[in-house]
Amino acid sequence: MHISHLIQLANDSGGTLYLMVVLLLVALTVIIERTRYLSSMLQGGEKIIALLKSNSSSQQLHDLPTKLKQLPQARLLNVLSHEPANVSSQVLGDHLEEALMHEVPTLDKSLWVLDTVITLAPLLGLFGTIIGMFNAFSVMGDIQNGTPEITGGIAEALIATASGLFIAIIGLVFFNALHTRVRIVLHQLETIKIMLVNRHEQLKQAPVKLTVTDSRVASNGQPVQVGI
Repeated sequence: MHISHLIQLANDSGGTLYLMVVLLLVALTVIIERTRYLSSMLQGGEKIIALLKSNSSSQQLHDLPTKLKQLPQARLLNVLSHEPANVSSQVLGDHLEEALMHEVPTLDKSLWVLDTVITLAPLLGLFGTIIGMFNAFSVMGDIQNGTPEITGGIAEALIATASGLFIAIIGLVFFNALHTRVRIVLHQLETIKIMLVNRHEQLKQAPVKLTVTDSRVASNGQPVQVGI
């Protein structure tokens, strides 16, 4: 199929095939950008959870690589670093939940564009097919045109519908895949929030060894040190 024939098909569809190309490029851009972003978030979240499971010190959590610090999961650690040592678990949990809510809108950013493409592409394809059908049936008024020319025009008109369905199918598959990744990242954020609250509570409840001076005096005249 020559390029000139494709251009003729696009023109016969009322220009909708040109819009199909634009929709396909938009869908691929969103798919590639969101896939890379969410993949980096998933990998970074797994590393942060592994550090928390290993009971890493606060200094190790603070000295995360720059790439990890830019992730929403790492920004929850910043909340912990700004809290006083005697903060209650309830207050800390509320502050972490507030920070988590600020990060949620960044997860499904641009997915609405992909959702719009999924809905719009088949409708545009149907519109292009209707215009192509008008052109195909218009040749019936000319007695010199035979049945093959009419049926060929109808077949070409259906290309617009097929293109819209093709774009919608690709977009739907990746939309569901990306939506699943968003749910996994949300689960990671909730897990990190709970782990931070639990570890902060453990630090507060850790036994502290104190040394007090007993009123008794040893044989050498020195006060006796008693550990508690």
